[in-house]
Amino acid sequence: MDWDKKIKDYKTFLKIERGLSINSIDSYVRDIKKLQNFLIEFKIFKSPIFIQKIEIQKFIYEIAKIINPKTQARIISGLRSFFDYLIFEGYREDNPLDLIESPKLSRTLPDVLTNDEITKLISHIDLSHPQGERNRAIIETIYGCGLRVSELVNLKLSDLFFNEGFIQVLGKGNKYRFVPIHSTTIKFIKFYIEHTRNHINPVKEDEDTLFLNRRGKRLTRQMIFIVLKNLAAKSNLNKNIGPHTLRHSFATYLLKEGVDLRAIQQLLGHESITTTEIYVHLDRSHLQKVVEKYHPRNGKVSSLN
Repeated sequence: MDWDKKIKDYKTFLKIERGLSINSIDSYVRDIKKLQNFLIEFKIFKSPIFIQKIEIQKFIYEIAKIINPKTQARIISGLRSFFDYLIFEGYREDNPLDLIESPKLSRTLPDVLTNDEITKLISHIDLSHPQGERNRAIIETIYGCGLRVSELVNLKLSDLFFNEGFIQVLGKGNKYRFVPIHSTTIKFIKFYIEHTRNHINPVKEDEDTLFLNRRGKRLTRQMIFIVLKNLAAKSNLNKNIGPHTLRHSFATYLLKEGVDLRAIQQLLGHESITTTEIYVHLDRSHLQKVVEKYHPRNGKVSSLN
């Protein structure tokens, strides 16, 4: 039915033309496969060239029974992109998802941790364990630099420019950016390298990888989630905590301290300022303080009496 060939070509397009990461490409493909499997299950024998809106609507109706609106919106967006690609390549003249609306989603953020809560989280790390220093350096790096978990696990020794006060980060779309790193974070990373990593024999493909497991391989994203979940439980923090929580906490703290939104955008590696602006909605109280302090008419208007 030509699905596998078109999906394979689309993967190549996403990698070469759009420069997406392997994780992003796999996510796109999984959602297309869901549609493909649905067609097989319901004996709808149509290729991606000839499938129409009615089949897509039936697919969305079925998956809406078992997935949340956020996931549903992601699948619709991914499929729309796939069919746009088919139009671009001249296989189709229309997109069967053009008139299909995504569920309305409220813009929400994960829980945010205060500095004290970050300190409490770190205090429950077992530093007598061989991987304790590594886990402390990981949390300090994610929180101190506002990294994505994918950026953290792919960080290399050759990406560390401590003398210059920066690290090089491979972000979304395989784009590099330089992120300032605080002396405190540098201290914990150096301690981990000297006391833990230097005693591990890395596998050949991970000789330059910064954070390793006991077998000398780079950590998985899932492993970082597990480490944080365990620490959250030990700390009795009644919050849903993951790597992104630390990244959001970093951005939120900077915003509350009055850091310019454009600067935060660059630090986080957001392509659009719109993505960064969501942090403004976390706490509007600091905005009122900014207006009171910096308003152009502050203290410059004479009394009317």
